Amino acid sequence: MEEKRENWGSKFGFIMAAAGSAVGLGNIWRFPYLAGTNGGSAFIIIYLGCVFTIGLSIMTAEFAVGRKSGLSAVGAYMSVSKNWTFAGVLGVLSGFLIMGFYPVVGGWATAYMFKSVTGLLKDASAVGDAFGAFISNPVQPLIWMGLYMVLNIIIVARGISSGIELASKVLMPALYVMLFIIIVRSVTLPGAGAGLAFLFKPDFSMVTGKTFLAALGQAFFSLSLGMGCMITYGSYLKKDQNLPNNAAIVVSMDTSVALLAGIAIFPAVFAFGLDPGAGPGLVFVSVPLVFAHMGAVGPILSFIFFTALMVAALTSSVSLLEVVVAYLIDQRKMKRVNAVIITSVIMIIMCVFASLSLGVMADKPIPILGVGAFDLFDILTDKIFLAIGGLLLAVFIGFVMKKEDLKKELTNEGTIKFGAFELWYNFTKFVAPVLIAIIAISGIISMKDKVALMLFGVGIIVVSALFSKKFK
Repeated sequence: MEEKRENWGSKFGFIMAAAGSAVGLGNIWRFPYLAGTNGGSAFIIIYLGCVFTIGLSIMTAEFAVGRKSGLSAVGAYMSVSKNWTFAGVLGVLSGFLIMGFYPVVGGWATAYMFKSVTGLLKDASAVGDAFGAFISNPVQPLIWMGLYMVLNIIIVARGISSGIELASKVLMPALYVMLFIIIVRSVTLPGAGAGLAFLFKPDFSMVTGKTFLAALGQAFFSLSLGMGCMITYGSYLKKDQNLPNNAAIVVSMDTSVALLAGIAIFPAVFAFGLDPGAGPGLVFVSVPLVFAHMGAVGPILSFIFFTALMVAALTSSVSLLEVVVAYLIDQRKMKRVNAVIITSVIMIIMCVFASLSLGVMADKPIPILGVGAFDLFDILTDKIFLAIGGLLLAVFIGFVMKKEDLKKELTNEGTIKFGAFELWYNFTKFVAPVLIAIIAISGIISMKDKVALMLFGVGIIVVSALFSKKFK
């Protein structure tokens, strides 16, 4: 007898889980340093434009595709057209690749929770060197990555309502509380006003083509689009849920966390005269340095901050793990626990290579590609697969699925109103694919060793297409 498919227990639980999937390292680790290196508030304005046009449209579409089929990414595409199975396979592969480096950074955040209260901040002059020494260590990051993955495994193995939903109901409100605590201290520091001006006073002279690329890439990465997460989460939704309304709430929550992270970080960074454009090291070098100068309260605030970072990462990574697990359950008829174990083992092996590529294997990049495993997984997903996944979904919505079926799904068979349906449909069908394609191509062109990396990415897409043939 086939096991009944799980559903979310409540609308609040789904919203917290979907927002948790969207809210992640992209908001707290990635968003601040991208803003810092791309013109501050000018970047934020462009980012918001990307989020509330392309991002919201694609998220609504992913919810609709997932709920209509009641299946994970592969099955959702296949249920409409077997010729499009490859798009779902690509989404599962994207989840795999992101989880090849994401838990590594999640492990860093977990480690820094404890380092914050065990002596890391005693010597401010050593904070910067401490991070470099930590990530290049061949053993320590792997231990913390393993602990972080154990949390993912426990949550996903427990299932949808008693695992992912229950954890999200606790973790997401806690994340907001922790960010507000940091913000209260950050904005009351002498000189904090300069950080707020950096965030909210636009300087469009800093805007280039790369700014638009970074903004769209961040929107997809942050909202968990193009990787099957929202299709999978949407597949667990009951038919009485208002999909457009839910999508708007999730997008708004995701954006609010990104902005709150910026408000928590930049006023303090400016108050202590640090570089807002410090890149990825902003969170793990500049932020601990800020806390190191705060005296006795510093370690406590640092612990809270890195707990928030770990929580944000966790709510996202469980959704990425669920994408692959749901595929194995739906298409391979595996038991949930078995699917979680098999998937996690493979992801941990990938994470080992990603972590070592920043340390003992840093001088041994992948032949021909010229980058280490960590950078490869990041570049392929951020610059190629997520945008292509979003592009494929937009084309699928506009030219493969029936318009009347979409309207029925988004209006719950006519029982709720979605007055913007025609606008959403035409934007998703005609405008979004063009915008995504232009920016995705620009991203590929701007990459170092672009030919090798592009060919490698295309190769994976071809493999996924061939792999999908077996489903027909």
